[in-house]
Amino acid sequence: MRILTVGGGGREHAAVEALFRSGAEIYSVMRNVNPGIIGRAKKYKIVDEKRIDDICEFAIEHDINYAFIGPEAPLEVGLVDALENIGVKCAAPTKAAARIETSKAFMRELVSKHNIDGNLKYASFNNASDAEKYIRAQASEIVVKPIGLTGGKGVKVQGEHLHNHEETMAYVREVLSVSSMGGVIIEEKAVGEEFTQMVFVDGKHIAPMPLVQDHKRAYEGDVGPNTGGMGSYSDANHLLPFVPEEARKKSLAILQQIVNAMSAEGCPYVGPMYGQFMLTKNGPKIIEINARFGDPEAMNVLPILETGFFSIIKDMVSGKLKDDIKFKPLATVCKYIVPIGYGTSPQSGHEISVNEKGVSECGAEMFYANVDMVDGKLLTGTSRAIGLVGIGATIEEAEQRCESALKFISGSGICVRHDIGKRSLIQKRVDHMKSL
Repeated sequence: MRILTVGGGGREHAAVEALFRSGAEIYSVMRNVNPGIIGRAKKYKIVDEKRIDDICEFAIEHDINYAFIGPEAPLEVGLVDALENIGVKCAAPTKAAARIETSKAFMRELVSKHNIDGNLKYASFNNASDAEKYIRAQASEIVVKPIGLTGGKGVKVQGEHLHNHEETMAYVREVLSVSSMGGVIIEEKAVGEEFTQMVFVDGKHIAPMPLVQDHKRAYEGDVGPNTGGMGSYSDANHLLPFVPEEARKKSLAILQQIVNAMSAEGCPYVGPMYGQFMLTKNGPKIIEINARFGDPEAMNVLPILETGFFSIIKDMVSGKLKDDIKFKPLATVCKYIVPIGYGTSPQSGHEISVNEKGVSECGAEMFYANVDMVDGKLLTGTSRAIGLVGIGATIEEAEQRCESALKFISGSGICVRHDIGKRSLIQKRVDHMKSL
């Protein structure tokens, strides 16, 4: 059976490796030359991932049976709808179902309408005057988000990024000035520790993946601008050191409620779903729901997936998802190598040297992301370049393997957050939860 993969990032490379292990015949489209993906694909095409007609033409030409779409942008423009119209079964949501991510207002309204647990107080606006009245009326700190897609980098929090009313309103006006952002949503600030619970979904049923914690801030010590994610870790028991089983069960119950609500609304959800939660003293609260695998979180869970990924894809699209999907009892630590300036003014075009054998011998896996092959040279783009994932019996062992593997990647214009997965940073999370 032939499967089309869409996307050329680290998340998609991890998915391609999992599909390759499960015996799929892979055909890929991507906007950059990802050497990891093209090494596994029988055929590939370099094309903008939102060019629906070109992608459908490629699918028809190669008689594609199934499709996996990695990034959110093609979901927003209706790639799944177009592929399904030509008979390609997609393990990804339709344009209507993808609104769970592409419109933060849609997500909050759905959760409110169906009385789903874990919601936050919110209001959405299209003009600054109404937004300001609402903000002035709030007794506690708030979060400002564009309603539309921003690649995980559009959220600003009072007390962290916004230090007074003037800064808050300046950002509200900035968001409203960009029509593609779709307006602004103001949410109450949840206090606690964030975690990611991803699930596979077949329209009705969910099957969980291991918990992961991402690190959004650009610099060590959790400071600096928000990014798409600098790295992440997961534990061998598939929980997290600060997330007990009870909290995980509550987050899964919330995701099941969301899947039920979407089915009731006539837009059933199929594919991986990413729940971003804040564990507070009152349990998990919904921060965001994404219509795809997380990036970097996919690189934590897919390398330890024991059940064949291709069989899971076929089960999702047939509505027969099994509840016994297996993951190895191993910990993982992912650290992204990024171009200097990532998060503010990234520099592109720097050459990177990679010793893949050395990385593998360290007990790590490597996933190419926003890189390009030009005249035989591996060059950085403006986003995250390579994800390195250490795998071990404990988080500490996985982190050490990741650090050892970093020595086999070199370049003048790159940097990394070395503190991700370190015992001291994780203990900081644990202590924070105990203090609430």
